[in-house]
Amino acid sequence: MSAEVDTTTGLSDSLPTSGEPDIILQTWNLKKSYRTGFWMNRKIESLKDCTLTIYRGETFGLLGPNGAGKTTLLKTLLGIVKPTGGRGVLLGHPLGTRSVRQRVGYLPENPYFYSYLTGWEVLQFAGGLLQVPRYIQRQRIPQLLDLVGLSQQSARNKQLRQYSKGMLQRIGMAQALINDPEVVFLDEPMSGLDPLGRYQIREIIFSLKEQGKTIFFNSHVLADVEQICDRVTILARGKAICSGAIDELLGTADAYHVSGQGGDPAVLQQWLQDLTFSGDRWSGSLKGDSQDFLSSLTLMGAKLLEMRQARPSLEEFFVEQIRQRGWETSQ
Repeated sequence: MSAEVDTTTGLSDSLPTSGEPDIILQTWNLKKSYRTGFWMNRKIESLKDCTLTIYRGETFGLLGPNGAGKTTLLKTLLGIVKPTGGRGVLLGHPLGTRSVRQRVGYLPENPYFYSYLTGWEVLQFAGGLLQVPRYIQRQRIPQLLDLVGLSQQSARNKQLRQYSKGMLQRIGMAQALINDPEVVFLDEPMSGLDPLGRYQIREIIFSLKEQGKTIFFNSHVLADVEQICDRVTILARGKAICSGAIDELLGTADAYHVSGQGGDPAVLQQWLQDLTFSGDRWSGSLKGDSQDFLSSLTLMGAKLLEMRQARPSLEEFFVEQIRQRGWETSQ
């Protein structure tokens, strides 16, 4: 199938040809502005020429400082708010198409549920709104409660007013999946969670990825994004300033930064560049074979304390991108 190219964006205006990745979501120069002030004479541009492409089966991370427009973009993609410029396609239909909503799951940053409902009743209610047949609900609700770790009788039959923050986040994840969606939008799913809660949500996302779901993931927790996402886009002041696979953005460094304790300094100098010592501890850059180096440490009786790829973390890359453009990390 031939495809015309939008000369303003350089992006194809149709779905990919055979052999190319299946595009789930695509936007062209998406814009959103609001009028504020007593006389509605002040214009705020929340999105500016935002262009994205998301492929089937990938986990896509949206990053950005506070006020960057991340939630506005997400709500625009879902059809909750209408763009003031540009256009987009989700699952082959224009943004905001009603029939698409039954194929999409959404977990907002601060989900609101009727506090008198139990976990089971919340999923029944969500299933009814999405017109999920009752017989399918009876099958899926126990599966989802088990997936999010709320299958115990004490949790599934407890009113939400008695749920912890982590439990509310997990039941929110379950309601986003009640219709077995093709695409799942997660807005700050780790927000306010302790390390255990973050781990649980991360494991749920990994399980969705194994099922072939496409996941749109908006988060401030960059360490989690680096572990979970295939590709990311950084949004700042409504603009997508860079986008790509994690390895494309951070690099695939062959060098390793290592630190350890003990051993023969003369032998260590043969293996490590920029070798520094602090007492009996040392650190440096390894560019030789890592397995041979580890064997050498064993023979010397040295102890390895840390070994990591000598490339920036996603957090370091993110901060550098924002600073290069002179934009504050909070607004």
